Amino acid sequence: MAATAVQAPPLPASRPPAPRRRGRALERVNPLVYVVAWLLVGVCIAPVAYIVLGGLRTNSQITLDPSGFPTTWEFGNYVDVLTSPLFWQQFGNSAICGVATTIGVVILGVMVSFVLARYEFAGRGALYSLFAAGLMFPMTVAITPLYIMIRELGLMNSLGGIILPQVAFALPTTVIILVPFLRAIPKELEEAAAIDGASRLGFFWRMVVPLSVPGVVTVGILAFVASWNSYLLPLFVLNDESAYTLPLGVQSFASQYSVDTARVLAFTSLSMIPALIFFSLFERRIVGGLTGAVKG
Repeated sequence: MAATAVQAPPLPASRPPAPRRRGRALERVNPLVYVVAWLLVGVCIAPVAYIVLGGLRTNSQITLDPSGFPTTWEFGNYVDVLTSPLFWQQFGNSAICGVATTIGVVILGVMVSFVLARYEFAGRGALYSLFAAGLMFPMTVAITPLYIMIRELGLMNSLGGIILPQVAFALPTTVIILVPFLRAIPKELEEAAAIDGASRLGFFWRMVVPLSVPGVVTVGILAFVASWNSYLLPLFVLNDESAYTLPLGVQSFASQYSVDTARVLAFTSLSMIPALIFFSLFERRIVGGLTGAVKG
């Protein structure tokens, strides 16, 4: 008898690849969302673009066509501002205030947030609520008593009178962002560090600070940008033009050269470009830090 051939079982039919969920999500987006998003982007960018391009025009061009593009690019306006010693002095004052405010906010904010997030003590909830309530009282509301306090401390017409209040008013936002970060650190990690002989201070510097870098970067950027753009407090505290920060310098420059609109626009654009560049470079850090705070 001839041996019967054993037939192999049929291969299963190949399944078509599953469509990507991300592609489906993108297909479901209403085109109107993109239209509204582009309109909002245009509304935000248009004033900045107008100021930057206005500094590249002449006064006659601005008078004849205020909303037009430069017919001849006038870079002399920017050169005149950049070669002005007063601009760089005011730039340095803003940089000093911004860096000092950022350092103070980060150091004090991390320390306060660590205590509120990791330790149990009487009045902890009330203290955290006090910082949360600080978000509802902007500097504008407290400018009069703040001015009296700065005058009594002898800090008038000095950068110290700007830095200390800015640190104080930035702490509520810093604490609200950092407490969830520090609270999310597992307690087992702290116990393991204690078993290895690390003190509380050692655990703070070696473990807590590195793990909270996203939140620290976020609050640092927000503090720097807020300090750079601060106008009301320097207006009340600073009297000498050489001690002005750039927001006050823009006002003073616009008053002196009110007829030279193109140069005023050049000065204004150079004053705001550093903050825009700084914020744009660390935009992802800010979003990531705020997202981590919400998750925590």
